[in-house]
Amino acid sequence: MLIALDYDGTYTEDTELWDNFIVNAIKNGHEVKILTMRYPHEPINIEGIEVIYTSRKAKYGYIPANIYIDNEPGRLFTDGF
Repeated sequence: MLIALDYDGTYTEDTELWDNFIVNAIKNGHEVKILTMRYPHEPINIEGIEVIYTSRKAKYGYIPANIYIDNEPGRLFTDGF
C-alpha cells in the first residue's frame, strides 16, 4: 500500500508519532511518501522518505497513493495559497 503523508500541519504536529508510523508502515511492507504543496526550493529533509513537491498545486494525482493523510483534505483537490 502506498501512503501519502502531508508534511506541514500533519507530520509537523507530532513528529514522534509520524516517525513511529512511518517505521511501522515500512516494516509491514508499505511505502510512505511525503506529499507537500511546498515548492522544491522549500526543502524537507526526512531521512529515507521520498518527498513529492506539488508547487502549490492540488495533491491528488501526483502519486498513485492508496491512502492520503492530510490535515486539510481539501488541498488534495484545490490549488493552494
